[in-house]
Amino acid sequence: MTKKELAQVIIETEDISKSQVERIITSIFEEITNALAKGEEVSIASFGKFSVSKRAAREGINPSTGAKIKIAASKAAKFKAAKQLKEAVN
Repeated sequence: MTKKELAQVIIETEDISKSQVERIITSIFEEITNALAKGEEVSIASFGKFSVSKRAAREGINPSTGAKIKIAASKAAKFKAAKQLKEAVN
């Protein structure tokens, strides 16, 4: 499901205009992104938890040349599904 498809489902089920729904969805994603950028966790009951995971610097191998390369430390967004979401999927 894309962002547009999600908006369309909300438009069909709620009495809200398309532009309002798109602004709300965009705002939600922006706030989640901003919180993660600050290193905060975002927990949504019955859905799951977004958090930031730190990856240590490590040594890797360039697959085309076989040469060893250094991979810098980085951060990545992580999502852990809530029990209710896991049960709904299964």
